[in-house]
Amino acid sequence: MTTSKPAIARQDTPQTPLRVGVLGFGGLGQAAARVLAPKAEMTWVAAADKKGFAYHPDGLNPDACITTYHQQGSLGYLDPGGTLSTDSIAELIQRSPVDGYFLALPNLPNTFMASVVRQFIASGWRGVLVDALKRTSAVEQLLELQAELADAGITYMTGCGATPGLLTAAASLAAQSYAEVHQVKITFGVGIANWEAYRATIREDIAHMPGYNVDSAMAMSDEEVAALLDRTEGKLTLENMEHADDIMLELAGICARDRVSVGGVVDTRNPQKPLSTHVNITGRTFEGKISTHTFTLGDETSMAANVCGPAFGYLKAGIRLHQRGFYGLLTSAEVMPLFVK
Repeated sequence: MTTSKPAIARQDTPQTPLRVGVLGFGGLGQAAARVLAPKAEMTWVAAADKKGFAYHPDGLNPDACITTYHQQGSLGYLDPGGTLSTDSIAELIQRSPVDGYFLALPNLPNTFMASVVRQFIASGWRGVLVDALKRTSAVEQLLELQAELADAGITYMTGCGATPGLLTAAASLAAQSYAEVHQVKITFGVGIANWEAYRATIREDIAHMPGYNVDSAMAMSDEEVAALLDRTEGKLTLENMEHADDIMLELAGICARDRVSVGGVVDTRNPQKPLSTHVNITGRTFEGKISTHTFTLGDETSMAANVCGPAFGYLKAGIRLHQRGFYGLLTSAEVMPLFVK
């Protein structure tokens, strides 16, 4: 008979669950609540949308929150724990003790995420923030806040979704085989059954299409988005996107940003991916040979799984760094995420 060895716990492994909040409760925020539900190391205690917020120290119920949001339009109507507010993020920060937040917020306009971060800095809050930002220019705005984040006692992890995020980290790891990285090419396939479940995300994708930008995509009505999708049979084909994988890999010293390209296809009418999501990393080894590593995500994993899973893995890593006294800004290409049990 064999006996299993006891698990080895690190000294800094949290003995009590980490208190986690989610800002934004659209499709990604709701998926984040589902991802957190079975976790023992994290308890989802706080969330906010445009019209209100919810907090419960013992944990929020995902089903109750999602039902309330769909039926009444805001978590502020949740009973118990909901509060209607015209300044939901600021009020939640002040009134709810939380170790870290996942910012599942649409970055429309392009300055929005930086403005939210400034709210955290001004509030005196200390803890860990994680985002799943896409655009290079949005990350550049956060880089300008590095010193302020450090002074405020905030550990900020940016670009921690799927791409940027999971695939960027894979590129960073794969690059170690090479003396020089020649190209990083990220290609993604996303399948969702109904675009209205991810309205903000789809608008952000439209903003990358020829003839559109952040302002024009943000100004589109739901009817205009639906009309565009009718013309494209529900698919958005995106090439040479302004994606922060480039600046993140450059900051990590992997390669110049002009060697990084990102593109893909989003099918808004079919949950099956239109193509497999993968990253190719091509480089020269120290022996002078040219080779390509490929990392491919399973087609069965959804966008939500590939964004929210890494985000909370990076949140756990960020909290460990915060406990050790590191404050400031890091990217997903610089830190390994930690698996949340």
